[in-house]
Amino acid sequence: MVGVGLIGTGFMGKCHAIAWNAVGTVFPDVAKPRLVHLGEVNEDLAKRRASEFGFAKASGDWRAVVDDPDVDVISLTTPNQFHPEMAIAILEAGKHLWCEKPMAPSFAEAQAMAAAAQKSGKVAALGYNYIQNPAIRHIGALLDEKIIGEVNHLRIEMDEDFMADPEALFFWKHEAASGYGALDDFAVHPLSLIAVLFGRVARVMCDMAKPYAERRVASGGRRAVETYDIASILMHLENGIAGTLLVNRSAWGRKGRIAIQIFGSKGSILYDQERMNEFQLYLTADRPTEQGYRTILVAPHHKPYDAFLPAPGHGLGFNDLKIIECRELLTRLAGEPARIIDFDEGLEIERTVHAMARSFSESRWEDVR
Repeated sequence: MVGVGLIGTGFMGKCHAIAWNAVGTVFPDVAKPRLVHLGEVNEDLAKRRASEFGFAKASGDWRAVVDDPDVDVISLTTPNQFHPEMAIAILEAGKHLWCEKPMAPSFAEAQAMAAAAQKSGKVAALGYNYIQNPAIRHIGALLDEKIIGEVNHLRIEMDEDFMADPEALFFWKHEAASGYGALDDFAVHPLSLIAVLFGRVARVMCDMAKPYAERRVASGGRRAVETYDIASILMHLENGIAGTLLVNRSAWGRKGRIAIQIFGSKGSILYDQERMNEFQLYLTADRPTEQGYRTILVAPHHKPYDAFLPAPGHGLGFNDLKIIECRELLTRLAGEPARIIDFDEGLEIERTVHAMARSFSESRWEDVR
């Protein structure tokens, strides 16, 4: 039985805890893990969260989780800037790792993390749960079948409004230490979908913007915003597909949108994460009198939806995708093929992000290298 550690108990920490608690129930083909040790910034918070999440032990020092001999795999869900030190320590301690995205603020740090994973021989997976969606899996199968012919154009937009309020307080995602902003906080998710559906990005042209140059601080006064909430990118993929990627953390009215438009020689596919249990399909093979977008509702025959629900159209949610991701991680730990993005694959996403940042800095097209 796999012993689990958790470092960080915010939104994503709770999401990981839900997944570890539920995975054995939803997927009885994997053994239920043991929730062994939880780490937080202080012992009081750690004990409270351990009681809430179901962990046997709690520590106010993350190193105690890493050093625990009963822990086999650790979920790392701390803010981005803490990933490199913690991830490398976890891998050097001989533990498997499930780390939230992005890997790290700098490419050198991400490279060091990937090198540590290779040296350790342990599984190091990244938290790209949107690739687990049964709708996305089926879209991938349709693309493999070339049901819409040869894909020639791709558009992806990711928008949320949690930074849309100009009077909201400055917080850690506004600090340069956290990364570029929407580019690595957000764009990595669409890039994970591009990676599993289409392959590598070859060239990019990027622009970034700050809708609000400064923010209020709780102690009074204002502080300059150091990251960019908006990024707009032109792309060429290695397979010749042209594309655009638009991301915005300050888009009023958008709550969790990842809108994908895929255009091919024989049709098109549309998908929106805010309606994550359906997608639209247009086929030129239909008679002209009936041509139009049809809505495909996710159902038990779109695996692994059937592990959750016996009826179509009832719908999965964000946390369910994390449960699927947890199952894929356990499958990889068992030495079997699994649908995860490991550190080597994740490093290619990071490489693309940093090429976009160079493009913005130098105001020109940039090769992803």
